Amino acid sequence: MLPETLRWVGGIDGRLELVDQRLLPGKLQYLRCVNVEQVYHAIKDLAVRGAPAIGVTAGYGALIAARRGATVAECLAKLREGSAYLNGSRPTAVNLSWALGRMGQAGEKLAEGSPDRGAFLIALLAEAKKIDDEDRQMCRNIGMNGEKLIKDGFGVLTHCNAGSLATSYYGTALAVIYEAKATGRDFTVYVDETRPVLQGARLTYWELRQAGVDAILLCDNMAGYAMQLGKVNMVVTGADRIAANGDVANKIGTYSVAVLASKHNIPFYVAAPLSTFDLSLESGADIPIEERSPDEVRRIGKELITVADAAVWSPAFDVTPAELVTAIITDRGVINRPNREQIALHFASASHVWPMA
Repeated sequence: MLPETLRWVGGIDGRLELVDQRLLPGKLQYLRCVNVEQVYHAIKDLAVRGAPAIGVTAGYGALIAARRGATVAECLAKLREGSAYLNGSRPTAVNLSWALGRMGQAGEKLAEGSPDRGAFLIALLAEAKKIDDEDRQMCRNIGMNGEKLIKDGFGVLTHCNAGSLATSYYGTALAVIYEAKATGRDFTVYVDETRPVLQGARLTYWELRQAGVDAILLCDNMAGYAMQLGKVNMVVTGADRIAANGDVANKIGTYSVAVLASKHNIPFYVAAPLSTFDLSLESGADIPIEERSPDEVRRIGKELITVADAAVWSPAFDVTPAELVTAIITDRGVINRPNREQIALHFASASHVWPMA
């Protein structure tokens, strides 16, 4: 059974509890956050990761920041201050700034009505919970929209972790897999280990085993050979930010997988909710790419694997050009051969439009 990635416990004076993903798969333990600094470090230090989960966490973090105020005016000021602080925790995943922007807009509107402090915070908590609930439903919708792409006997390759641990629950790329499994289809998932932090080996493989999905773990540099041997019939990954033209930022190594898939005429799918699109960015060249600590490359866990002061370049993400993406599976349907025009049409036909960061 899949664990609940995050949860709010109590009322406005309650706490945010997050699965501490740094301890998986060895230990399933919840990290308790009662102040905005703890939320910041949970995001920054990868206790919680995955664009949708980061967004939901930020929503609750904004409430935690706001409740430091003694009056409505002070709560609003603390909300602004805390949101600016949290927004600096990780730059690439657009869901972070999107959720903070939404909480800020809600706070500004609520303050206009001059409620008392308690009523203001209760309404703000309701908005954070709404973001959480919407994420859960979006994940289920992504699964239902993409599951038919997986056929009996398929080998499905995935990179990094875009499962329940990367969202409130159920996942994006793995939602497609879980939904196909629920229909009774028989297939195998090939899991890239995903260096340098091994999210595939530590998180995705563990999560698939919890859900009873047939999975095989690969070193990252084995994916091409698996494709050459005909073991892989499709690739599905998540995304941290998608530009207006369909370029996709995702975990480092995704671009390599997309190039290999193109070479072997294997469809490459991206699964992401509309909140992961950033229509303010013209292309992937405009997406900020986070660079991580050199020690994430120098070490595996706590073990040093090279010289202690090795020169390191450690981008956490890369950008896959839209022309390598077969389709983007969203919570509102599938965008085939994504480009600027197709994405604009998709948003225009959606029943509601997400505010873009």
